[in-house]
Amino acid sequence: MSKQGKENKISYLVAIKQLLDPLYVRLERIDSKIKGNYEKSTLRYYRNEDLKKIFGLSNNTIIKYRQTGILPYTKLGDIFLYEATKIEKILNDNGQ
Repeated sequence: MSKQGKENKISYLVAIKQLLDPLYVRLERIDSKIKGNYEKSTLRYYRNEDLKKIFGLSNNTIIKYRQTGILPYTKLGDIFLYEATKIEKILNDNGQ
C-alpha cells in the first residue's frame, strides 16, 4: 500500500473513532441508568407474617411499631409491606 493510501486509511479510522466515542459515552450512561433502575426494582419486602416468623413479633407489636413510626411501611390495599433494607438498617442502628 502506498504512503498516501496509508494516510487516507489512518484519517478515515480517526474520523470513525471521533464519531463513535460520543456514542460509547452515551451508551455507558444508558447502561448505568438501566443498572441503577434494575437494582431499585429488585427491592425485597417483608409482610406481617414474615415479621412474625423471622423476628418473633406479635400482631400487636407490629401495629404499635407502625403507629409510632418505628416501623416504616407501605400499604398496598389491605397488605402492609416493609422494605427489607429499612428493617435491616433499623436493626443495625439499634444493635450498636
